[in-house]
Amino acid sequence: MPHPLPTNVKLIECPRDAMQGLKEFIPTETKSAYINQLLKVGFDTLDFGSFVSPKAIPQMRDTAEVLGQLELSRTKTKLLAIVANQRGAEDASQFPEINYLGYPFSISETFQIRNTNATIEESLQRVEEIQAICLRSKKELVVYISMGFGNPYGDPWNAETVVKWVDRLTEMGINILQLSDTIGVSNPASIKYLFTNLIPYYQPKGIEIGAHLHTEPHNWKEKIEAAWESGCSRFDGAIKGFGGCPMAKDDLTGNMPTENMVHFFKNREVETGVDEALFETAMGLALKVFPH
Repeated sequence: MPHPLPTNVKLIECPRDAMQGLKEFIPTETKSAYINQLLKVGFDTLDFGSFVSPKAIPQMRDTAEVLGQLELSRTKTKLLAIVANQRGAEDASQFPEINYLGYPFSISETFQIRNTNATIEESLQRVEEIQAICLRSKKELVVYISMGFGNPYGDPWNAETVVKWVDRLTEMGINILQLSDTIGVSNPASIKYLFTNLIPYYQPKGIEIGAHLHTEPHNWKEKIEAAWESGCSRFDGAIKGFGGCPMAKDDLTGNMPTENMVHFFKNREVETGVDEALFETAMGLALKVFPH
């Protein structure tokens, strides 16, 4: 018997992911104005900034200043900041406005070292440390299963590898995991295989398994469809598909365009919480913020 399709979904807009790889620094006021518009739209969460080394990601060095300029009194949208280690988590935990800390946990050893300068086992230790900080500061940790659909380095990957690490992480008390297609290698078959294996098992336990898909203009729809039809109800995106991971490789495959998801779910009468008029305004602002 097929499972019922989700009738409402959480959309997570990721301006941090869109901005982080840009070489030219976006002024703090410009970032803040853009994020303030996004806060009006009705997204579940904004991945708005990161507390990482300014040497590694110079674009995000002003996240604390941006946070100070956000208008949060009238929004239901929650804030997520990315951290890469205990120090970043300690910094982020000082701000009560932040609801979630996000940590990129790669199941590719090569990429974990490249992205956070740690092996997978060391990274697991970091998750434990960051989770302790989250519990202490009343935040929730979102773990991104980076390279969740394969990797370009020849490191071993299959669904069993993914399940093994998801098991380890949920045993540590992690309740939100985003399967991340860091380099755009996912296809409908691999998406369905993973989500139909994971969601029926974890969802009854109160654990969310979401999708952070990277894509190209010709194949975004089949990826969203595969995830949604497999029971996924939590999706990351970025307006116009801007961004990608600067640590992965040089030729980036873009983020999932949020406007495509908004239209996809509207056509299927799935509730997203997004106000279309305010979203159009945010789209117009994005074209002024990002080179295109």
